[in-house]
Amino acid sequence: MGSVRLSWRWAIVTARITAILAWFLIIILPHLLLTLFGARHVIPPGFLKGVGWLAGLRVRVEGRPAPGRLLLISNHLSWLDILALAGAGRAAFVARSSLADQPMLRWLCEQNDTVFITRDQRGTVAGQISQVAQALASRRLVIFPEGTTGDGRRVLPFKSPLLAAAEPVATAGAPITIQPVALDYQDASEIAWPDHESGDRNALRLLARTAPIRLTIRFLAPLQGPAIANRKTMAGAAQAAIERALRL
Repeated sequence: MGSVRLSWRWAIVTARITAILAWFLIIILPHLLLTLFGARHVIPPGFLKGVGWLAGLRVRVEGRPAPGRLLLISNHLSWLDILALAGAGRAAFVARSSLADQPMLRWLCEQNDTVFITRDQRGTVAGQISQVAQALASRRLVIFPEGTTGDGRRVLPFKSPLLAAAEPVATAGAPITIQPVALDYQDASEIAWPDHESGDRNALRLLARTAPIRLTIRFLAPLQGPAIANRKTMAGAAQAAIERALRL
């Protein structure tokens, strides 16, 4: 009985990976053509949304991204967060530089204007802030201030250094809206990517699920007043708003 169940799950994984590859082949030519005309950003958010759907992700959205230059601050549980927020928010992301070590994954990330940073080297913080500020000048951007994926039971403390790119002092004459986003998975503890689980194992575990992965994305009220005074107030206010939205 166990071998039958295992074979069935491998069949689901194979079918989903095959469908994702087919989806990639469908969109790659239009994407390359648009890239030639300077419109590289058009297709990747929709492609990522489609990958999420093929992986079993079913998303409901509450609220909407604020207009204008926008920095979205979100809790983080899974690699699925990127697929979901790319589709719902048409945003680029700040990601760990380790993702750039794999050529194919780096290329895919670059198509959506991912900003790669090295979190464990404190001497590079000023350069990272500059990277984020430059990205905000042209794209809506998502930061996961927890710095890693949580366990689905709580929100980890938000780290504030990169939020300096959106401080009033750094954006004089070009204000940036800071908007918290709460990612609320129906089975959060099952979906979460714990530190001890490898990326490959986590991906296979989620792709083998028979039940859909239900996620509600809540675009919360943008931060205002004292909450946007500096990076630390932004981090604290955003975390508090997300925790309230998740009822933690």
